Amino acid sequence: MELMAILLAVAGLWAVAVVTPGPNALVVARIAMAETFAGAWFATLGICSGTICWGAAGFFGISLLFTCAPWLYLGLKVCGGAYLVFLGIRSLAAARRGCAQLDGESLRRRTAPGDAWRLGLVTNLTNPKTAAFVGSLFAASLPPDPPLWVGLLCIGLMAAISLAWYSLLAWLLSGRRCATAYARGRHWIERCAGLIFIAFGLRLASGR
Repeated sequence: MELMAILLAVAGLWAVAVVTPGPNALVVARIAMAETFAGAWFATLGICSGTICWGAAGFFGISLLFTCAPWLYLGLKVCGGAYLVFLGIRSLAAARRGCAQLDGESLRRRTAPGDAWRLGLVTNLTNPKTAAFVGSLFAASLPPDPPLWVGLLCIGLMAAISLAWYSLLAWLLSGRRCATAYARGRHWIERCAGLIFIAFGLRLASGR
């Protein structure tokens, strides 16, 4: 299979996965509207770091490890689901207090680049289904026994697509109109975000 055909296949499949709404997009959207573009962008970098990790794991066959040790896959799903539920409960609690999720001193800590990056990374890595998807993506797109450099190129392409999409999302939602709309309806937005996080978490933990 020619290199261009491989890259187009990987790019197409990954782009569809990235633009599909999920916890990653929700994290970027909330930070962009409630805080600043910079915070959302560092969260985007964290998501891209997670993409690189899952891409490498998928290329080197972690899906096979999950097949041989289903308890490991189950454990990661439960932990990941619990983390998303935790984020949801925290968001609901913040809405109930009548403030944004991370206000005052807490907000200043979260907007720190390292904290935003860590939030994006952990949110991405808490979904082991990504490894299974990446494994399937590579199985469908790559030839048997592909060279290492081809795998690295595909992983880099996946990270670039993630960076482009979530950066665009952060830029669009960090505008003045979105920030004003968030400020007006932040209590309801926080409630909705909390419920969505909880739904994602329960689905991840209970899904097969």
